[in-house]
Amino acid sequence: MPSQDRVSQVSPAAGRRGDRPGIEAGASGEPPRVRQVSPLRPGIESSPLRIASLQPSITLTLQRLGRLDDLVACTRYCVEALPELAHRNLKIIADSWSSTMEELLAVEPNLVIASVPYRLESLAAILRAGCPVLTLAPHTLADIFADIRLIGSVVHASDRAEGLVAELAFSIEAVRLQSAKAARHPRVYCEEWGKPLIHSQLWVKELVEAAGGEFIGDPGKTTTAEAVSASDPDVLIFAWCGAGDRVPLARVVEQRGWHSLRAVTNGRVYCIPDEFLNTPAHPIVEGLTCLAAAIHPNLFPAHPRLISLQHSQKQP
Repeated sequence: MPSQDRVSQVSPAAGRRGDRPGIEAGASGEPPRVRQVSPLRPGIESSPLRIASLQPSITLTLQRLGRLDDLVACTRYCVEALPELAHRNLKIIADSWSSTMEELLAVEPNLVIASVPYRLESLAAILRAGCPVLTLAPHTLADIFADIRLIGSVVHASDRAEGLVAELAFSIEAVRLQSAKAARHPRVYCEEWGKPLIHSQLWVKELVEAAGGEFIGDPGKTTTAEAVSASDPDVLIFAWCGAGDRVPLARVVEQRGWHSLRAVTNGRVYCIPDEFLNTPAHPIVEGLTCLAAAIHPNLFPAHPRLISLQHSQKQP
């Protein structure tokens, strides 16, 4: 592939449950946000779609667009995110990180939709399969909205895509207006992976700001326990890819020597389910409501899936 089409690299330590665990730019800079690396075949517009979805964000978007019937294959992570798929007799295949040419050919899709994270070998295998491929690499909320519109246009559901984007934008703006009532903006450290420590992605930074917080650090980049200690955040947020809501908050604080941090002494250490923050699709609104409750509990109601350090310590 030409150099401008290089894909992002991802920390091998990161789990693959989420769509974007710890992506870092390649040596020559960020890859293009969206690349259709293989053209759609003539006539596909009028043919029944047979889609292979390689990430949960894609499958969840298809569900909201009313196009799950177009799916012929998806990943096990898609089934975890949308359990109703278990009753659809779909072929379970590997994701964008691990796909092989053989399993894609066996499914006979006429469209493969993939999203970050990619592994060069797997993307090459997808291309060798000769299927039309649409690859996505969102960075921002605007990118996520554009991807929803793009998928909608491909599956002939543009009106529903516009409706979904409008719904998400309205929800985000409502939180932004409410958080604007706050007198201050707490400083927030958001972590999407712990070995190494990786800041959450740029769209999470935007969500933190919409919730009335100040995002600490460089989105998607690695950091250290010492650097976080030096910044002394007001709030600590953990949403590890692949961990669900099972980040061991007490152990993290203990192992990193963070007992004296302001967030810890004030009881403002939280875990947000990774699918709420790390899936670039409509679940980010749930992530936003969790962030808002953690950052400004006086302005926003508690969220049932937001776990605090104190709560986790009470669990058996």
